[in-house]
Amino acid sequence: MKILTFLLAVFFAGGLCSAQQPAPVKVEDGLLQGKYEDGLTVYLGIPFAAPPVGKLRWRPPQPAAKWQGVKEATKFGPSPIQGSGSGPNMSEDCLYLNVWTPAKSANDKIPVFVWIYGGGFNFGSTSDPNYNGANLAKKGVVLVSIAYRVGQLGFLALPELSAESPHHVSGNYGILDMIAGLKWVKKNIAAFGGDPNKVTIFGESAGGIAVSMLCASPLAKGLFEGAISESGGNFGPSRVTTYPGENMKLLSDAEKDGEAYMKKAGASSLAELRKIPADKLPPSSFGQGMAWPIVDGWVIPGDQYKLYEEGKFNNTPILVGYNSDEGASFSPPSTIEDYIASVKKRYGPFADKLLKAYPPGTGKVAKTARDLTRDAAFGWHTWIWARLTSKIGKSKVYYYYFDQHPDYPKDSPRFGFGSPHGQEVAYVFEHLNASNPNITKSDIKISEDMATYWTNFAKYGNPNGKGVAEWKPFSDAHPDVMYFSKTPHIGPVPSASSLKVLNVYFKWRITPEGEAWAK
Repeated sequence: MKILTFLLAVFFAGGLCSAQQPAPVKVEDGLLQGKYEDGLTVYLGIPFAAPPVGKLRWRPPQPAAKWQGVKEATKFGPSPIQGSGSGPNMSEDCLYLNVWTPAKSANDKIPVFVWIYGGGFNFGSTSDPNYNGANLAKKGVVLVSIAYRVGQLGFLALPELSAESPHHVSGNYGILDMIAGLKWVKKNIAAFGGDPNKVTIFGESAGGIAVSMLCASPLAKGLFEGAISESGGNFGPSRVTTYPGENMKLLSDAEKDGEAYMKKAGASSLAELRKIPADKLPPSSFGQGMAWPIVDGWVIPGDQYKLYEEGKFNNTPILVGYNSDEGASFSPPSTIEDYIASVKKRYGPFADKLLKAYPPGTGKVAKTARDLTRDAAFGWHTWIWARLTSKIGKSKVYYYYFDQHPDYPKDSPRFGFGSPHGQEVAYVFEHLNASNPNITKSDIKISEDMATYWTNFAKYGNPNGKGVAEWKPFSDAHPDVMYFSKTPHIGPVPSASSLKVLNVYFKWRITPEGEAWAK
């Protein structure tokens, strides 16, 4: 009897142990072993492309190798090399994605949400705690986060690289990584209970800009059915000397930057450059061709404003917006004199009109001065994207303005400041710490509602649903914007009259006269 009891105990212990681990899931390259975590099944560090190392450095992503047996997928893959490349858990071998799924079977066909991180195309990682997808997945979506190459390894353009390409282009490898990740999702997400025909991409900052680029790239056609951009958009013209909102360079200019970079690295050829260890390459810097996507004629066919005017974009519903004080995060002017000088340097013949539309204030630099940076980098792009999509694409557009912040007292150095760049991310992912005394009931409500709106949009192409205030679609005829400020509520386009003045500048910049002036 004792022996029987012992054997039964061993049997049930073994059964319990296996019940604590999900069965392996089959994807096109082999079997994956995930883990149960807080009511979800989680798979981390799934390879979606071959390691871009050796001869594959600065090439479009190639298919991942198949594997034998069961591959463990319970830890994040390495972060891409960034900055000096000396940080922990960074590697050139970085093309991995992660999946959080609430599905109980492969037949569930749950809408899919694909996250693209920000970081100025120079930094970023899927393992950032702010990007943990568990809370969003619990709202009924399969959450996927995709890694991509950044900085000098993600965007270097060189004549030698263009010469070896069948498309005669180089750069934009990071964008191609995102496209490869989306193709992997299309082929494999059904195994995780996801619906491959109901994919929504979303991202913040560079991730939101990338979403905009994917909406205009013919290479991404058919890979997603909805798009969300937080502080993104890519409608500014190319420029040799770049500024926020005019970040794009043409391939020929980016190649010149790449040649200067190769010289800085001490290499005289592409072959020599490829032999330098990734963590020994000089770090990239903003404003150079290897630190940002470029207009290459293939991945990014041309000026995005013109592409949209011609109807050449991937027509899906969009949800787009930005934060109230983005300008506070990007080297705000310390004096009125500095602000006036910077506006005259960048905007030339339009400086006086823009100084009137975005006045510097008196004594202390006013928020309206910071708002010019906000709108040049994000606000104008969002506004134009919303207008062109609703007018030409006829898809539904949902436009927001995030302005959730404390009411700073007059004696505070933060008096007059709004919501800085990136603040909304923790709200969307529901990562606010409710025990923090600085977090209010309003913060918690805004976070819950944003997560609901975002996941509703992934499910229905529409953020509306039970328990949240009605979010009206945006159009020129009905310029309604959802304000996330104290409570979610509809309001007008922020700084609308100033945006119209800025719009005159951007429209002039794509004329022959404007293009010649900017060179």
